[in-house]
This record gives sequence, C-alpha cells and structure tokens, in this order.
Amino acid sequence: MRISFLPLFLLALPLLEIAGFVVVGREIGALATVGLVLASSIAGAMLLRHQGLSVMTRIRAEMDAGRDPSRQLAHGAMIVVASILLIIPGFITDIIGLLLFLPPVRDLAWRTFKGRIVVASSFTTGGFSGRPRDRVIDLDDGDYSREDDLKRGPDHNSPWRRLKDD
Repeated sequence: MRISFLPLFLLALPLLEIAGFVVVGREIGALATVGLVLASSIAGAMLLRHQGLSVMTRIRAEMDAGRDPSRQLAHGAMIVVASILLIIPGFITDIIGLLLFLPPVRDLAWRTFKGRIVVASSFTTGGFSGRPRDRVIDLDDGDYSREDDLKRGPDHNSPWRRLKDD
C-alpha cells in the first residue's frame, strides 16, 4: 500500500507557515516580517514576467529548430508554479518557489516526472502533428483555373459575397 504524503503536506502547510511567521517575526520583528512577505510577492510577479518571456522565447526556438519543446514547456509550467508560490504569503512556499526558479532544480523535477506526464499530441520534426487529414481533394488543371474565374466574373450568389454586400 503506497501512501501519498501530498494531502498530509497540504493540510499541514498552513500550520507550518504560521509557525514560520512566528519564528521569523520573533527574530526580525513584525514589520520586517510583513515587509519580507510583500517583497516576495512583488518579486514573484516580476520574476514571472521576466522568466516567463524568456521561456516562451526558448520554446519558440525549439519548435523552429524542429525539436521537441516539452522540456521547455515543463520549465515554463514550473516557473508559473514558482511565481504563484512566491506570491502566496509564507516562507515555506517562498523557499519552494525560489528553488523552482533554479534551472538545475527544474531539470531534476523534469527528469523525475517526465515519465508520468502524457503529451496530448505527438511531435514530429515538422512540428506538432494535429488530427490526420482524412479528406484530400485533388483537382486537375481542367477542374479549376484562375483564368476561368476571371472570365466568369464575381459570383453574386456566393454566400461570401452576400455577407460582404449586406
């Protein structure tokens, strides 16, 4: 029987955060403690913006090079989680959030969890492959030509024409 400690940790987290506030407040004072909490929230918002934009650039570069961007996507998700943890008041969440901002920690987390993550669409060297196209309509030269359309003139019964004229 495997016991998951995550629910227990989530239940104990508020109590641990309160204990952290008490310990830090006793050492540096109440006003400085509140200042630290506010500073960490502001830092989380700023880091989210800066780090998030750089991760988006790396994801785009991976896709342009034809490589699988899943690692960069995971790093981006972890940066979002890290920022949220910094914005949430508390010192334990701040420590976990700051650790997630470190690339070696994110790499370790990615190596640990990548076997458990299922990607919804597959990635090919040409990019993401969507739904296979079942219907392909091949036209011969006689089936369609631009010159025939120009000779006939605009089709006044076309639904696109009606939308444009209405």
